[in-house]
Amino acid sequence: MIGALIAREVRRGLTGAAWLPVAFFLIVAAIVPFAVGPDAKLLARIGGGALWIAALTAALLPIERLVEPERADGILDQLALAGTSEEGIAVAKIAGHWLTFGPLLLLAAIPASVLVGLDGPALLRAIIALAIGTPALAALAVTVAALTAGLPRAGSLAGLLLMPLAIPLVIFGAAATGVGQEGALKLEAAVALLTLAGAPFVTAAAIRAART
Repeated sequence: MIGALIAREVRRGLTGAAWLPVAFFLIVAAIVPFAVGPDAKLLARIGGGALWIAALTAALLPIERLVEPERADGILDQLALAGTSEEGIAVAKIAGHWLTFGPLLLLAAIPASVLVGLDGPALLRAIIALAIGTPALAALAVTVAALTAGLPRAGSLAGLLLMPLAIPLVIFGAAATGVGQEGALKLEAAVALLTLAGAPFVTAAAIRAART
């Protein structure tokens, strides 16, 4: 059942504007050199952080369609009546959300790294950090989408909630792109694992609360 729900989430994501988060990711990366100037050393220092800010905004863009449409249409209620746990629904939504933007974002990181002045080794470190951190970003996005489902101006509120929650991932992920920052990568992995472990339960509680 979980596999079928994940496949459904992926189909929903890909039939929409799946290219939009990746396009936004590349646009943010392209704007950075114009904002800070052509200094290659400066760009290399801030490049990792710029990629993570772009990844955070990319994960945030589709947040309004992750939970609210199915809540409003009663699909979540039907799944519950069919015996699917809210935790299982949450896991499927997290996996489906990451599959619709994560792999494409990792591919887009290659041209984006050129735009922000990262060299080959820094690019490899950045891709590893993004591969570790983007599933946690997807988990946070789904959790915040569930918490704000049905509320007025949910999109704006979701952004306000997601940004501070993602700060540890952004800090350690950006630091992991530097030389000799294995400790930052381990801390990022720890934060990502903690987020992935807790997000399904928080999301499930939010879905149950929205039903009452």
